[in-house]
Amino acid sequence: MDTAADLSHIPFWGLPQAERHEAFRRLRALDHPAFFRENKIPFIGHGAGYYALVRHADVTGASRDPAVFSSEPTANSVPDMPRWLAVYFGSMINMDDPRHARLRRIVSRAFTPRILAKMEEDLGRAAREIVGEAVREGPGDFVTQIAARLPVRVICDMMGIPAEHHDRVLRRTNTILANADSEYSGVAVDPSRPDGSFGRWTTARGLAALLRAGHDLNALARRLAGERRRRPTDDLTSMLVHGEEHLTAQELGSFFILLVVAGSETTRNAVAHGLKLLTDHPGQRALLLEDFDGRIAGAVEEIVRYSSPVIQFRRTVTRDHTMNGHDYRAGDKVLLFYNSANRDETVFRDPDVFDITRSPNPHVGFGGHGPHYCLGAHLARREITVMFRELFGRMPAIRSVGEPSYLLSNFINGVKHMSYRF
Repeated sequence: MDTAADLSHIPFWGLPQAERHEAFRRLRALDHPAFFRENKIPFIGHGAGYYALVRHADVTGASRDPAVFSSEPTANSVPDMPRWLAVYFGSMINMDDPRHARLRRIVSRAFTPRILAKMEEDLGRAAREIVGEAVREGPGDFVTQIAARLPVRVICDMMGIPAEHHDRVLRRTNTILANADSEYSGVAVDPSRPDGSFGRWTTARGLAALLRAGHDLNALARRLAGERRRRPTDDLTSMLVHGEEHLTAQELGSFFILLVVAGSETTRNAVAHGLKLLTDHPGQRALLLEDFDGRIAGAVEEIVRYSSPVIQFRRTVTRDHTMNGHDYRAGDKVLLFYNSANRDETVFRDPDVFDITRSPNPHVGFGGHGPHYCLGAHLARREITVMFRELFGRMPAIRSVGEPSYLLSNFINGVKHMSYRF
């Protein structure tokens, strides 16, 4: 297959966004899901490959049928995750019911309307402090000064992680999501390899960095859990380690990694992409500021749809099955490409147009519904709303400058750095 449209070819994910969108448009036009071979990853192993589910109907259909499209053994990586990685990253995102239902039931205590309402004041205060500090410092890197700081602070405050550890958590999160990006992982793709992937020792260095980050965050959460068992407080960690149903130390460590990674990346990247989009589309910006309270909800949904911060998750077929005219066999892997489903021409009118008044907007930016729909979707929406309210209130002329530096990843549509002025 032409590497310009080969989703397993790592350099594909470094192409300009418009070229990638065009490649996915061609894939959606095929009469059946395309199959891609997996890259061989030293120390990890690999399977035969996977089907790319790129249409909205396929992504939502698989999401709503977990009995056939399973999250086990692994949902957050193309190869099966070995046990020495699963001890840190084998969270409920990689589980089916009843194990998934039990863990989700326990951790959902943190996302009730009452708890989220209580957090509203804390969100506003955090946004004011972050933006106020940026005003004093002057414009620089929008991601590191503003976008990346709010979600990590919110999640650490929820868990009871002291402020002196927030930067440490952010650095470890960057490493975990580094994927193929040398800035965070310390390793670089090998251009001499046909798939643009990594050699054996390069992979070893990247995996060592990943393990160190996972171990450090896991240890931080487990130490805090021990303290809260002895001296309970009113934070989320206390809530999760006490009660008739509670998390074990290992479950809490894995959940914290999931929470800080998933909970920070969507918000962080939606805010960064959002500023870029509102800069590039001044008419949409004017429309939003004309009636911020009336239009911000639609703007948030359109930013998430258009940018799709989470690119894909994996499912594994449990039995022979036919969906939308295509036959799958037990053991097949499929990747659910949310970024492509969110541009599906059969669902979205003018899908490449950024329109904050778009209605309806059945995007899958928080997942394709079903049991694994993002538990923190409401919190992410509130964080994005609060941050833009503060930004446009304090910096009404804020705009991005130039082209952002994007993360090289087939998992996260991330913005690493972006200049701005106000």
